[in-house]
Amino acid sequence: MTETSKAYADALFSLAMDERSEDETLGAIRTVRDALKAMPEAEDLLASPAIPKDERQAVLETAFGSVLPETVMSFVQVLCAHGHIRLLADCVKHFEELYDSAKKLSTAYVTSAVALTAQEQEELRAKLEKRLGRTISLACSVDASLLGGMIVRVDGKVMDGSLRHRLYEIKEVMNR
Repeated sequence: MTETSKAYADALFSLAMDERSEDETLGAIRTVRDALKAMPEAEDLLASPAIPKDERQAVLETAFGSVLPETVMSFVQVLCAHGHIRLLADCVKHFEELYDSAKKLSTAYVTSAVALTAQEQEELRAKLEKRLGRTISLACSVDASLLGGMIVRVDGKVMDGSLRHRLYEIKEVMNR
């Protein structure tokens, strides 16, 4: 992610906060990102300096003018006008990070030795929410090499409760 894409996303998020339209704005920029991802030739057209700026703007207006809020339409047009339309995916990613932070939302990436039941997932989610003071969603995966337990990664923190890690710690103590 570039500083340029962060700056664009920061500006859009600030405007969305002022207008209290964070949810609507997030949905709209995801719509544009997904549409351009589905049609790479459209992104190429919008990024081409060989095509006059006003023609690229007209393409955007035709494609999205009736479905996007005015602020998002203007945002996408500014990206296109300044030759930064290819930064849209990074802008969306940074906007999502800002959104999650403002709404106190986090995703916990859970790797366990065996699949967690729905009840275990709910209990873990509740414990993490209480501990972190945030709304947590879980992304679970299985890694049998852990032998037992789990590793939880959330907001840059790692909580390693795997049997493999505990055995390593015991080994380290014994080697001292």
